[in-house]
This record gives sequence, structure tokens and C-alpha cells, in this order.
Amino acid sequence: MSYESYARWSTTPLETDPQLSIVIPAFNESERIVPTIAALASSACALGVAWELIVVDDGSQDGTADLVESFGLVNARVLRAESNGGKGSAVRSGVGAARGDAILFADADGSTPAAALATMLEQLGRGGEDVVIASRAGEGAVAANRNPMRRLMTFGLRVVVRHILGIRVRDTQCGFKLFTRDAARRLFSAQTIEGFSFDLEILFLASRARMRVAEVPVHWVDAPGSKVDPAREARKFLRDLVTIRRNAMRGDYAWA
Repeated sequence: MSYESYARWSTTPLETDPQLSIVIPAFNESERIVPTIAALASSACALGVAWELIVVDDGSQDGTADLVESFGLVNARVLRAESNGGKGSAVRSGVGAARGDAILFADADGSTPAAALATMLEQLGRGGEDVVIASRAGEGAVAANRNPMRRLMTFGLRVVVRHILGIRVRDTQCGFKLFTRDAARRLFSAQTIEGFSFDLEILFLASRARMRVAEVPVHWVDAPGSKVDPAREARKFLRDLVTIRRNAMRGDYAWA
């Protein structure tokens, strides 16, 4: 990326609707979001496409929203939730506001390399997929700095997901997922889970709707400063898995 392309994006309003929208959900992320935005901006500007950034502040109390707004990026917007509604709620708000032909949501911690965006966009356009997700599983993927207990829990949850929900995706929870605008609007409009495992429901809906989903292996690094308690989130994950199964059995996802 040249500095000129970034300077033009950051100071000159888009003259057309964006080809790409990047949504970052954020809750008390003032210490980690700056390098994440910088990395994503570098990758997106290098692509030569019109793009917008949407940061959804999910009721932060550490000045995250004010920090992002202080950058004065003319093609960036900050959406402020009145209270903490959960990651799924924040992403849904961002998707609803996005104008791009393709919509990426990316975690604020920067664990997934922003450089993966180029490969994922190419896959979305070339392969005719509806959804392309970064994956920490499969050939070529690397998940660094993850402790052994978390690795074991992740493996167990993947097995449970495959057997109970029939989702063939190897990694449902990596926080770097790209959608066509039509797929995103359709999937997130049916979303019921607003917490950590919302993307499990999104991928279940994509499977039921027979959307084409591709995984792109990435070199993922468990970023320091995570607020996730693995044991607590595993319990929530299993609870949400049961909710998804129950919703499906009683016809809540009939559209899919």
C-alpha cells in the first residue's frame, strides 16, 4: 500500500458506494483496536477497491469510540450501542449499516492477519461462494500461542458441532468472515443469538440455505489481552448450540 492511497481514503469521501465494508465489533478495545485498524486499512487500500470501515462500539467504557472518531477518517463510521448487547448484536448492527458489495467482520484484537483479506476476496469473486471464512483448522493453517487446554476444548467443540448441527466447516469461531451483501443481509436478518457464538448460528443458517461456504487457512496468533474465559465461553457455546437445534426443530429457521 502506498501512503498516497491511504491518505486519499482517509481524507476524501467515496464518490460511489463501496465495494467492500469492514465491520469491527468492539467492547473496551482501546488498547488493541488501533493496530487492527491500521493493518486492515493497509490491506484494504492495497486492493484498489472503494471501501468503508464501520466500528461498532458495544457499550465500551474505556473510550474506544472516542478514540476511533479522533482519527478523523472520513470513510469510517462509529456506531455506538447504548449498552453492551453482545458481539453478535454488534456485528448485526454493523452488517445492517454496511453498503459494500462484500462485507467482512473482523475481531478488534487483530489475531487474524489482515493480509488474508486479499485471498478471501479473490475466493469470493472467483469461486462464486456466498461466504468465505478464515480458518485455524485444515492444511496450512497455524494457530499460535494457544494454550493446550484451549486447544483441547476447541477440538471437542468442533466435534460436537459437526455431529449435532451437521456443519461441515472446520472452524466456526474464527473472527474474520467475509460475505456477499445478499448473503449477509439474509443470514443476519434471521440471527437470534447475540453473544459470543453468534457465528455458529450464522454458519448453520448458511448450511441450511445451501449457501456456498469456503474456508481459507490462516496463520492466526492468539493476541494478548483477551477478555475471553475459555471455560465460561465453552458453556455458553454449548447452551447456544442447544438453542440453535431447538430453533431448527420448531421451525424458526423455516426460510432456510
